Amino acid sequence: MRTAVAGARIAVLASLVWAWGAAAQPLVVGKPDHPTGDADHAWTQASTDSRQVAAWVMRSGDNSGLPFVLIDKRQAQVFVFSAEARLLGATPALLGLAKGDDASPGIGQKPLSRIQPHERTTPAGRFVAALAKNLSGDPILWVDYETSISLHSLRGNNPREQRAIRLTSPSAHDNRISFGCINVALTFFDDVVMKAFQGTEGVVYVLPDTRSLASVFAPHGFAPTPD
Repeated sequence: MRTAVAGARIAVLASLVWAWGAAAQPLVVGKPDHPTGDADHAWTQASTDSRQVAAWVMRSGDNSGLPFVLIDKRQAQVFVFSAEARLLGATPALLGLAKGDDASPGIGQKPLSRIQPHERTTPAGRFVAALAKNLSGDPILWVDYETSISLHSLRGNNPREQRAIRLTSPSAHDNRISFGCINVALTFFDDVVMKAFQGTEGVVYVLPDTRSLASVFAPHGFAPTPD
């Protein structure tokens, strides 16, 4: 029975996918004004790592019946799934300036002015996440409270950082700019992230960019899907 359910979930994943166009605009899957296009072609744009982690979550039920998010740092992509493992949407994202999968000791207690460029990483791992508000009252999705990592909408307009331009560029190479948090478009955060996590916790899987998937997720039971 579990095998049948897992197979059905993977079939859903293959048919509900995202497309990242030249303008890198967020796609909200399932709404009549956001057609999915060629599902098979669109899903091939997701990395092998993303597909491996998604298949493991669906197969094992590691999300414990909660909505979940995959953050592919190498591709600078965010995928949001419902509790039933239905892909709700995907979008490009901005990430920590420095490559690396671990947080510097005590980083969560440091003021931003004291965080060095090499410390501005987005840690990899499995995190239980929930909606909250920051000190300014803006909604965020807390990913890891201890290291002050959250997923939130793009805010501010520092002309030197050009975050809005980076977010909409077709390349993932210029998406490293934040102190570690994951930035997405406001419409995507409001229409997809907040709705998926309203009134519930969820799980966020941040894929590594320097370590292997097994080294990050094996402690949680990860095993790659056989070819």
